[in-house]
Amino acid sequence: MNAIGINQGSSGNVSVRKASGYLITPSGMPYDECSAKDMVSMTLKGKSDGLLKPSSEWRFHQDIYRCREDVKAIVHVHSTFATTIACLGRELPSFHYMVAAAGGKTIRCADYHTFGTQELSDAVINAMQDRKACLMANHGMLATGSTLKKALAMAIEVENLCEVYWRLLPLGGGNMVDDAEMDLILEKFKSYGQFTE
Repeated sequence: MNAIGINQGSSGNVSVRKASGYLITPSGMPYDECSAKDMVSMTLKGKSDGLLKPSSEWRFHQDIYRCREDVKAIVHVHSTFATTIACLGRELPSFHYMVAAAGGKTIRCADYHTFGTQELSDAVINAMQDRKACLMANHGMLATGSTLKKALAMAIEVENLCEVYWRLLPLGGGNMVDDAEMDLILEKFKSYGQFTE
């Protein structure tokens, strides 16, 4: 994530579902110093094993896995453009048809709450209803997928969309794709590509 420019330092976090629970990146550890053995194993009841502490954001990872069987991996980053839009407290509207790749006509922005709290997790769960990604007010962005590779690809797509939208804001925000067309795009995305999710 850092190498491709969508995250910095040890901010953000990543998790992947496993047979019983999930693995998550450790708290405050630079990614280039992490290895597979450093990933923290968590249950869906908030218990961890091992010596390292899990990411401070383990709650929203856990809660997403508990309520979304379709989610197998989560990528949370503080990417520049997504964070910029999130700091405005805006959702991403239907200014481009690819907004639908995240599962809806908009990419919602979860309300701000202190990092690592249940309140933030609840806000994220609300913003993620029927979505594969959301912004997080004054914080960053979260993306999901059926694999870690797809979750990362979704994060990159959302960051690119946020950059285009940021560039459009001084020009009035751009033209919106109407609801009927977004409905059509959402339907087409259900069978897009070689392997649907």
